[in-house]
Amino acid sequence: MSSPEYEHFVDTRGLVCPEPLMIVRNKVRTMHHGERLFVLATDPSTDRDFRNFCRFMKHTLELAEVANNEHKYVIRKGVQDTS
Repeated sequence: MSSPEYEHFVDTRGLVCPEPLMIVRNKVRTMHHGERLFVLATDPSTDRDFRNFCRFMKHTLELAEVANNEHKYVIRKGVQDTS
């Protein structure tokens, strides 16, 4: 993985569903639109959970990769609707 740019980081390694998603959701709430969150996880269900979370909440999943049973994600908070 190349070194992604991000403003926020959470480490959910060792936690299982639903904790990683709850932590990410709470962190994203504190972020500004357009900022990125880098997440480390070990629970395989985070792949499905984070993809669905991003799709439903209109965020962008910029990175989703697995290496050595460690999941890495970069989530960009969705752009604020100004209409």
